[in-house]
Amino acid sequence: MSAIRRKFGEDYQMVNTNRTVTFSAPVKKKRQRFVEKNGRCNVQHGNLGGETSRYISDLFTTLVDLKWRWNLLIFILTYTVAWLVMAFMWWVIAYIRGDLSHAGHDSSYTPCVANVYNFPSAFLFFIETEATIGYGYRYITEKCPEGIILFLFQSLLGSIVDAFLIGCMFIKMSQPKKRAETLMFSQDAVISQRDGKLCLMFRVGNLRNSHMVSAQIRCKLIKSRQTPEGEFLPLDQCELDVGFGTGADQLFLVSPLTICHEINNNSPFFDLSQRSLTSEQFEIVVILEGIVETTGMTCQARTSYTEDEVLWGHRFLPVMSLEEGFFRVDYSEFHNTFEVPTPPYSVKEQEERLSLSSPNPLPVAPTPPSPLLGNGGRSSRRERLLSADNVEHTEEKAYRLPMKLQRMSSAREDKLWKGLKMGPALPGGKASSTGDLPLSIQRVGSSSIPGVGQVHPEELVQLLFTDDVEEGDLEKHRQAGGSNTCAAPAQASVQISLAGSWAEDNLPAKLRKMNR
Repeated sequence: MSAIRRKFGEDYQMVNTNRTVTFSAPVKKKRQRFVEKNGRCNVQHGNLGGETSRYISDLFTTLVDLKWRWNLLIFILTYTVAWLVMAFMWWVIAYIRGDLSHAGHDSSYTPCVANVYNFPSAFLFFIETEATIGYGYRYITEKCPEGIILFLFQSLLGSIVDAFLIGCMFIKMSQPKKRAETLMFSQDAVISQRDGKLCLMFRVGNLRNSHMVSAQIRCKLIKSRQTPEGEFLPLDQCELDVGFGTGADQLFLVSPLTICHEINNNSPFFDLSQRSLTSEQFEIVVILEGIVETTGMTCQARTSYTEDEVLWGHRFLPVMSLEEGFFRVDYSEFHNTFEVPTPPYSVKEQEERLSLSSPNPLPVAPTPPSPLLGNGGRSSRRERLLSADNVEHTEEKAYRLPMKLQRMSSAREDKLWKGLKMGPALPGGKASSTGDLPLSIQRVGSSSIPGVGQVHPEELVQLLFTDDVEEGDLEKHRQAGGSNTCAAPAQASVQISLAGSWAEDNLPAKLRKMNR
């Protein structure tokens, strides 16, 4: 126990899940299972009516599927009845020919079968012939053609009975059902986190040194449900993904393996939580298939887990240890688990909590005060520098235009930007619109910006939002800005639109209709 605490920490506690241990907690009423823990399907077929004749049509499979006591009884009765019937037929031939009355009295008389005087001697003759013992005391003579025909029929019938019964016994003995007894499943399944994801896990193991070739595992969820149309589906079967897409369902079963089912939005346990687990009713059927290495026959092992055999917040104890020159498997810890910290919420609830706790709002560019409009500007006018993200988002609209219109709009746009950069000022005072964002572009001299002075002699170009700003208001602010500075005359305000919206606003009505 101390070694386990050193390895896993003081927070973990080992739990013995052996069913022989009694607890003081109230025992939950045991419900009917679809598949027993030993793999037997708890299903009985009734009211077959006239369909029972189908079992006779497949007599060989019917005999193989019977239990051993019935197989042995049929085997013994078949041989006993066949021997008695054939011995009786030999006795009848001897009786009809009168061999029984002349036996041992007339040396010149030639019987059908020598030294057959009664039924026991006829029975011994048949056994010696059927088993090819041939003691030499009893034999068929050439004076009995009916005996020769009976002898041929006896040989053919004996070969058929031997092939049928011995074949059934051989198949019955070589069935790999007993091989499944050495394939182990953990008594309980657990739910805990692995690699940051909530998973349903159980353990499988192979007790023999001989391998299971091409071992594959599958899981079925057995649960009754009702469709939206009102149809009730009792014991509906749903597939549980245990790595079919990744190849994790193909097992190399030389040591105990933990099979993992990831609980995600495609899993039927997507909304299963620790609280809802106590009220759910379901059964998980596990099917392990493989080829027995020694016989080459396919073996299948089955087990099942009900809702009360699924432990929330547990993990299996390790059973592998490294010894000197080999790995050792300790099967005494095969079924034991220990508790680990696990959220009691379902995956659906965890995703909802994560989406509510960490929203992803769109980034908003800061709004610095404008020196042209003063720091005490009006609250109805929003001014801020246009970020590069907004520029790229606006330019995407131009790419939806035809190529010819894109070239036309880009050419006119280059001319406007070149004139803005090289000339003193561009005329015009009307603000153009780019969709829902009205913008104005102004040439601003460095001398008109307080705090710039001679440090940055170049001119600055600023894009401003002008939400329904009148031209007279702009002129007032320009006059107010010019009275507070000692620079050259105030520059004229220039407004242009960005790429895309300028071309769309100035297109003819027919082209705008085609662009939509």
